[in-house]
Amino acid sequence: MLLTIDISNTHTVLGLYRGTELVHDFRIESSKGRTADEMLVLLVSMFELRGVAPADVTASVLASVVPQLTDPMIAACEHAFGRAPMVVGPGTKTGMPILYETPREVGADRIVNALAAFERAKGGVIVVDFATATTFDCISPKGEYLGGVIVPGIRIGAEALFTRAALLSRVPIALPTKVIGTSTEQAMQSGIVLGYVGLVDGMVRRIKEELVFPCRVYATGSLASPVAEACARIDEVLPDLTLEGLRLLYERNKS
Repeated sequence: MLLTIDISNTHTVLGLYRGTELVHDFRIESSKGRTADEMLVLLVSMFELRGVAPADVTASVLASVVPQLTDPMIAACEHAFGRAPMVVGPGTKTGMPILYETPREVGADRIVNALAAFERAKGGVIVVDFATATTFDCISPKGEYLGGVIVPGIRIGAEALFTRAALLSRVPIALPTKVIGTSTEQAMQSGIVLGYVGLVDGMVRRIKEELVFPCRVYATGSLASPVAEACARIDEVLPDLTLEGLRLLYERNKS
């Protein structure tokens, strides 16, 4: 089986593929102080819970935007599976032209998402990834990565509100039943969630106005729900898009 690993700022998501089928997935916190030994224990424990032996993993591929966790995860994979993972970075063959002023500046997760989205759409596509930051990535009908947008994630905005407004307490980030709140909690949920829905729909509208081709809009990321499901301009929510992109990237580079 192939192990795909996506290390982002909030969570680390792992997927086990048998051929093209995702058979297991796991999610752990991206704790930046975690050591290689801790990573190893987590990997082996999660596999045992799903009835998977480390020997069943024949290869692994890793994309990381958290440098402090990259080497510990590589070391954990070497100990658990007897081989280091393929690490997405400069020199990795993507088959996708990166039309960024400095291609090395584009996060590995954004390129992986772009690959999977283009493979699915077979044409122009926008990927909205709801994570610590929310990113909008644009791919042309010819499969070119055009660039995108980065905005603070919904939890960053909510935390700023909670910590800087002395009289406002934390509330669950949940989709309200109506826009006009009749309590402080409802009013905050409306502003946080529906306000972010407006941001996403507005940004997608502006991006589409700049693009000269029709395109699909896919959403992914650990924070996609409930925001993406309430957005009028998102066509489909694909929770496993990054893992699928890592699988595709491995297939293109394994030789």
